[in-house]
Amino acid sequence: MEKCKEHKPYQCSECLKCFSVKCNLVNHMRVHTGNKPYQCSECLKCFNQKGNLETHMRVHTGDKPYQCSECLKCFNLKGNLVTHMRVHTGDKPYQCSECLKCFSIKSHVVTHMMRVHTRDKPYECSECLKCFSIKSSLVTHMRVHTGDNPYQCSECLKCFGEKSSLAKHTRVHTGDKPYQCSECLKCFSKKSSLVPHMRVHTGDKPYQCSECLKCFSQKSSLAKHTRVHTGDKPYQCSECLKCFSQKCSLVTHTRVHSGDKTC
Repeated sequence: MEKCKEHKPYQCSECLKCFSVKCNLVNHMRVHTGNKPYQCSECLKCFNQKGNLETHMRVHTGDKPYQCSECLKCFNLKGNLVTHMRVHTGDKPYQCSECLKCFSIKSHVVTHMMRVHTRDKPYECSECLKCFSIKSSLVTHMRVHTGDNPYQCSECLKCFGEKSSLAKHTRVHTGDKPYQCSECLKCFSKKSSLVPHMRVHTGDKPYQCSECLKCFSQKSSLAKHTRVHTGDKPYQCSECLKCFSQKCSLVTHTRVHSGDKTC
């Protein structure tokens, strides 16, 4: 059996890990014994370390001692602050070994690997037979059929089927805009809003009309444009039933009936 060095004389009999202080060995042994002597007085959840209980209590107290120096957003865990800081630094330390795509969060690499590179999809929806590589994706998908929206906004009580959707929604109330344009410094609450905005600076127009080949920077702009070719007029006046291809044209037209001449 490998012996510990003199400055770490206390050795675990299970995994042979060594410690410099006996109390650290005692705490460590709970990993093997499963002993959890520290209990939360609020929800009765148990922990094997006192520090873990203290961290957990922030769920109940709302204490968020870790603050971002950039946007002043606060977090209850230091690890969450470290992850959040990557929004500002752009750091993406976790790389996919298959396609080399980088991620700021380790769990996102695992999810990416399963969804993109793993062909095996053992989890099948009993309703529509759609298959998924990750069980959690199936669970989330099932809410399409059940209508279950378990994530509720504490401000307006609106409910969502996905936790990430709730997180995005809460920015409506907090005003948080963590995604910043590196060119003009304009901020956005959603990454999906920053991406099309960047095309203003790059001039990129990836959406092309199949009829006249005209290109657009936003998918919604292409959708509006195609009505020129299809003749589709989805916006109807409730007063005279006249139809328009653009919503802004309908808004302008309704002033004829309301008498509003505001520009």
